[in-house]
Order: sequence, then C-alpha cells, then structure tokens
Amino acid sequence: MRLSVVLGFCLFASFVAAGELKPFTSDGCSAFPEGTRSQKELWLHCCTEHDRAYWRGGTYKQRWIADEQLRNCVANAGEEEIAQLMLAGVRVGGSPFWPTDFRWGYGWDYPSLLRSAYAGRVSRN
Repeated sequence: MRLSVVLGFCLFASFVAAGELKPFTSDGCSAFPEGTRSQKELWLHCCTEHDRAYWRGGTYKQRWIADEQLRNCVANAGEEEIAQLMLAGVRVGGSPFWPTDFRWGYGWDYPSLLRSAYAGRVSRN
C-alpha cells in the first residue's frame, strides 16, 4: 500500500511539475561513432537533428518519427546496416524511462515522462 502511494505521488508530481525546457545541447551520436573511418562525420548531422527532437520530447508517435528520420538519414548517407543498428539502439537506449542525458525529452528535468503536453508548445530552437 505504501509503495502505491509513493508511486502515485511520483506520477502526480511529474504531471504537475512542468519545469522549464533547458537550452539545446547535443552530444553528437552519443556513444556511437559519428561516421566511418574515412568519413569521420558522415552521419553526424543526422544525430544532431535527432538530438533536437529528443531534447524537445513529445508523444510516443513523435519519438517513433524522430527515430525513423534518423534511420532514413543514415541510410541515405549510404549506410543501411549502420542505420538499422542505430534504430535499434535509440529505441532501447533512448527511452524516457532512463535517467540519461540522451533520453527522450532530455531537455526537461527527469522524470519527464509526461511532458508531451508541453512539448507541442515549444518552438523549434
């Protein structure tokens, strides 16, 4: 019973405490290479755009679209296999449930599970 009260309070607090969106930051492709040995930043621009979407956060559908755009961008750079690996990585590692600096909605204080209502109001910076 006590655990459900604590969890309920945490969930309520994440609804109420919208906080402020922090300034945009990007770590490139996080823990993944940003290109090939010969073209070291081949898909870095794909990761930066993907970071912009992840920083802002939003709905599950918006996250799915951002991840597909990353996959398409890397594939268009000529690296289809890498694109598939990156898609798998961001689907698992980018969950809003992880307390990381690269999770979905990382521009908001953690936990940011319920920020989708606010994310739509934020302009593209």
